[in-house]
Amino acid sequence: QVDVAAMVRLFGYVDVTDTGFIVAVLSIAFNPLFWNVVARWEHKTRALSQVFGSPHAACYCLGAVILVLNCVRSHCFTEAMKSQPKLEGWDFHWTYYSGLAISAVGTLFVISSFLALGFTGTFLGDYFGILMEEKVTSFPFSILDNPMYWGSTAIYLGWSLMHASPAGLLLTAVVAISYTIAVLYEGPFTEEIYRRKQKGVKSK
Repeated sequence: QVDVAAMVRLFGYVDVTDTGFIVAVLSIAFNPLFWNVVARWEHKTRALSQVFGSPHAACYCLGAVILVLNCVRSHCFTEAMKSQPKLEGWDFHWTYYSGLAISAVGTLFVISSFLALGFTGTFLGDYFGILMEEKVTSFPFSILDNPMYWGSTAIYLGWSLMHASPAGLLLTAVVAISYTIAVLYEGPFTEEIYRRKQKGVKSK
């Protein structure tokens, strides 16, 4: 059962009306919305591929923009934590090192996901018509679906624990929710792209 009193105490430290906190929430919500809207628009129109001269160039450009937006999100997240109080009793070595370990695991998932998928596989290349030959099943996909998203969430969770930040924990929950929605939105669409690919191969 959830300890409601503990949650009330925890989030009593968070000023959700603080400008920095609101900006962080908006940046977290904006990122997956942006890349999904742009990628679907590209899949439908091929406009970016035409502008940049090739699907690969367009995908690399979108990937660069996503990386910049993620840096902005992380900056907003950190600034929001700094502007709000730490949780009493959490500012100890065990909390810091627990957060560090969680962030390390998250970083492992993110980096290994990138190495398994490559740049275009990571940054929505399938929406640009850059399809992989087969589904990636190696680590970390062998133990976790969407390890890039959940690895990123773990990094934010660890970062929040390292700072003993209730605001960070609440923002991490926003990250998890935004990624959950993104997965529900992306998963069926991506599967349909590859279903059409397989149908096209079989019809030849």
